[in-house]
Amino acid sequence: MPIEVCTTQVSQQAQTGAVLVDLRERQESAALAFDAPEVLCIPLNELERRWPELPRDRELVLVCQTGEKSVVASEFLRQKGFTRASPMRGGILLWMQKGYPVKGKRFDSADTPGPVSNFSEKDQ
Repeated sequence: MPIEVCTTQVSQQAQTGAVLVDLRERQESAALAFDAPEVLCIPLNELERRWPELPRDRELVLVCQTGEKSVVASEFLRQKGFTRASPMRGGILLWMQKGYPVKGKRFDSADTPGPVSNFSEKDQ
């Protein structure tokens, strides 16, 4: 099982050259995106054919809505020989909760657009 990195570490890595690989569906990324220097949008269902597009010489941080897809993607990329690919714990929901920048409309998890998230049920 890959070691998940925290949002604080990812924020620092993003500022020092790491590439965030957003695994969410295109409509999710269009509605709300990570505001970081370099973000590649490769939905998880496209990763199997698009993984050769990823740089092997850079730190990769795999991100998604809640953190679940990033763990799956990290295991896949490690099988392909990527040694510098780590999943981010908590996804964009935790990223927002911690106050890190996003592009688009911030929302509470109960108002999540697209697929329903079970990250928090406090407002339901």
